[in-house]
Amino acid sequence: MDTDSRPARTGVLLLSLLFLPVAGLADAGGVEIADLSLEELARIPVTSVSRRAEPLAEAPASIYVITAEAIRRSGVGSLAEALRLAPNLQVARLDATQYAISARGFNNAIGNKLLVLIDGRTVYSPFFSGVFWDEQDVMLADVDRIEVISGPGATLWGANAVNGVINITTRASSQTQGLLLAGTAGDAERGAEVRYGMPLGAAGHLRLYARTNRLRHTESATGRALPDSNQRQQFGFRADWSAGADSFTAQGDARRAHAEHRGFFGPYELTPIESSNVNLLARWVRRLDDGSQLRVQAYVDHSEREDALVYRPHVNVGDLEFQHDVTLGAHQLVWGGGVRRARDHIEPGVFFGFDPVRRSKGWSNAFVQDEWPLAANLDLTLGLKLERNDDTGTEVLPNLRLAWKPGGGGLAWGALSRAVRAPARLDRDVRLPPAGPPFIIAGGQDFVSEIANVLELGYRAQVSTTWSYSVTAFVHDWSRLRSGQPSPNAHVQNMIDGQTRGLEGWASWQALPNWRLSAGLSTLKKDLRLRPESTDPVGPANLGNDPSHQWSLRSAWDPAEGRHLELAVRRVAALPEPAVPAYTAFDATYVWRVSDSFELALEGRNLFDPGHIEFDGGLLGRNQVGRSVALRVKWTP
Repeated sequence: MDTDSRPARTGVLLLSLLFLPVAGLADAGGVEIADLSLEELARIPVTSVSRRAEPLAEAPASIYVITAEAIRRSGVGSLAEALRLAPNLQVARLDATQYAISARGFNNAIGNKLLVLIDGRTVYSPFFSGVFWDEQDVMLADVDRIEVISGPGATLWGANAVNGVINITTRASSQTQGLLLAGTAGDAERGAEVRYGMPLGAAGHLRLYARTNRLRHTESATGRALPDSNQRQQFGFRADWSAGADSFTAQGDARRAHAEHRGFFGPYELTPIESSNVNLLARWVRRLDDGSQLRVQAYVDHSEREDALVYRPHVNVGDLEFQHDVTLGAHQLVWGGGVRRARDHIEPGVFFGFDPVRRSKGWSNAFVQDEWPLAANLDLTLGLKLERNDDTGTEVLPNLRLAWKPGGGGLAWGALSRAVRAPARLDRDVRLPPAGPPFIIAGGQDFVSEIANVLELGYRAQVSTTWSYSVTAFVHDWSRLRSGQPSPNAHVQNMIDGQTRGLEGWASWQALPNWRLSAGLSTLKKDLRLRPESTDPVGPANLGNDPSHQWSLRSAWDPAEGRHLELAVRRVAALPEPAVPAYTAFDATYVWRVSDSFELALEGRNLFDPGHIEFDGGLLGRNQVGRSVALRVKWTP
């Protein structure tokens, strides 16, 4: 075969598939593409931008909403894969279970500039300020929406909300009543789920769920099986009550995962990675007589991870926060505060240890944000958060936003923000190897917060009932980014400054009543440099491995009542260091709602590619993401 002609042939085939609905216009029959039109999508209430409900079309931020319907029709089987639906995220799979996920760069396996919340519970690990994505999952059938903000949200959400916020919201238990049974069978994944919802007294509802799945191992570029298969179990509950002006929610989850044995590293036995997590959350909301709303939330979280190669953390987190939403004349005021405490015990692995092995850390904060109209079509938002931590004291996190509605369904907005990434144990207490000194790398006791001053300009428009788009330009001015020194005893420092800038946008076109096209594009330019006094031998190359651009196209077509075909192609540019080639992935999902209670979904991933590498995992290796096919079944008797 002539290899030079492959890209052209693939492009022709992709275009043919994406525009396949044109051939079936005569059979369209006026079937609607989704439960929500573009106008209804613009009115979806979001809370991540201002901590209060506001229509998506009026939120002055680069925010994309992944709806429950979009998740269902895409056929994805995990939270991390569902996040690929957001064009303002970089999602790269490392192995069978682990991912590198970020917004606006600095992507790596332990990305530390992205805040992730599940029903108001922060899920990043405080000892390294990042997310173990193999430990985070939800029952996707219960998800109401996923709000993805690219850009800082520190004024409302605090440290770590530097490059973005992912806010995952599940449905109230009253919306998930009855029995649901679901199963997955595929060459890379097998699993089963059960959920049951029932009334709870006269004013409450309860749901219980349990799920299990097994992920097949990945392979190297040479086809060698890699020891990363994984078996996971998870169960939990959610209960909701309402009485008059009060509502109360209690929910919790327990999860356990066990990977396969990884062999030996010299004399060291690399026992299977095992992880577990238990969490419990309670939330009370009261609507006061003056129309304001008071919200109090508390949660506890316990997690354990056994990884003989890296480290063995055991972490306990407790969090309490309150919030008051009030209208004072023309002002929409949100204020509140909270406290958090984390206690950990981190046993060393082959490569990493922490000194001290045990440590407790505390955080406290107070915030206020005020929104008021300067004119009929011009709104100003001012916000400030003061957040105190044990390492650097009080951090000041301000935010200013202007939103202008010029007419024609458009919203122009601009924002100036300051955000920080506060020190974690991985910055100050890490030791490589743990048996030293001398150490190859040692935590820096003088490490301070990384700082981002951010300028954003955006425009969002609902041009017509069939056409909408959003575009944002951004510049992040960075100072005191993490750097190192030559070995031995290479202490972690703050010796990198510079800028990142780029453009991100997406658009949707309702081409026909039963056919919708959508597209997304993001670009990133990094201009980071060492300070003259630094002796770091590597420099900014250690600060994430990011593509210069990525784009995606998605075609969603309903050929008949209860049938849905979704085709998606995404292109990710090459990663610079370590070098990873660019790749193009093509996915297809066919969903057939056989009856009101029974649904089948046939999902194919990377259909035109036997395997590609999405990220270099360092110690984790360079695992290929291969072609896969899965059948998903859902029954609600």
